[in-house]
Amino acid sequence: MFSFRTTALEEQLDKALMEGKVGCFGTQNCWDIDRQRYMYDIFRERGNLSRIFSPRDTELTPDTNHIEFSAEELDGLDAVVVEIQDVGTRYFNYTVDVFRMMSMLKEMENPPSLYIVDHINPAGRVVEGTMPATSDKNVPKIAHRHGLTLGELANLYHSETGAKYPLHIISALASGSSKQLMPWTIAPASDIPGLFTCDMYSGGGLWNNTNVTPGIGTARPYEYIGAPFIKTAPSELVPVADGVTLRPCSFTPSCGQYAGKQCFGYQILLEPGAEYHSLMHTLQLIHYFNDRYPREFRKGDEFRAKLGDDILYDYIVNKVSWADARDHIKVEEQKWIRKSKKYILYDDSPYRIK
Repeated sequence: MFSFRTTALEEQLDKALMEGKVGCFGTQNCWDIDRQRYMYDIFRERGNLSRIFSPRDTELTPDTNHIEFSAEELDGLDAVVVEIQDVGTRYFNYTVDVFRMMSMLKEMENPPSLYIVDHINPAGRVVEGTMPATSDKNVPKIAHRHGLTLGELANLYHSETGAKYPLHIISALASGSSKQLMPWTIAPASDIPGLFTCDMYSGGGLWNNTNVTPGIGTARPYEYIGAPFIKTAPSELVPVADGVTLRPCSFTPSCGQYAGKQCFGYQILLEPGAEYHSLMHTLQLIHYFNDRYPREFRKGDEFRAKLGDDILYDYIVNKVSWADARDHIKVEEQKWIRKSKKYILYDDSPYRIK
């Protein structure tokens, strides 16, 4: 059972929401600016709030964060209401947590109904990258930058897994918050603090599985990349994407793998109005660092799985040309756009950067 609803959560009269045991799965982004309360306060006031699932660490804690839960905690609930701010990239932690919960619900004998309070995608409808040939069972096969909302992703995953539990999406346009707050006004996570971060995360997130930091522990993560071993001499022929300037710089992260250590690297400066293909540019930069620093540069054990594409990995290690890798990305983006159209809930549609 699936429904798409255009009125606000508190106006839903489902028995599960009005009288049943409700679990609320949310982050700081479940704040309702119109009513000056959090989503879970609706059910606290009704007296049927049974459980809150929230990030294990406090808001903006500068470390990898997740929302922890178990099948036992979901058992006995009549409804689970989800409200997080997705950031448009398939490896965003809280979105992966939602998929993991959906996988658990599918296996339960008497699962609760699932309600997703949708939000606008702060990365927009732009698509980047490829669908993985294989993926974690808790993550659907979607492009690196997918161009969908969380509700649309849930619609896709619910359909593809053949789930039987009821799924209800509350439109992102049903709340005043989507009109009065930009999607990044309340930071979705500690490493997603502002306006440009989501445009850089689809590629920039890959740095987290290398020994080059994407500025984690600074005020501008994913705009900065660097490491103690990088040299930024004028003669360095670093790849630069269209609409981008790379500013040589140094910075000292307050946390992460280089906490307290001086790093050298670059700030990625986007020109006004530029459509930046973060994944393509990041792949070129990783390829460059892999060649330029063969002894120093390292990719972590999870890097290849996170990238999720053998052709793109082979480009990084000089087994495939950039022209072939770029053409592969183009074809895969077109495939993903065709696939995603079935699950679109709003008037605009995903598109690729030409």
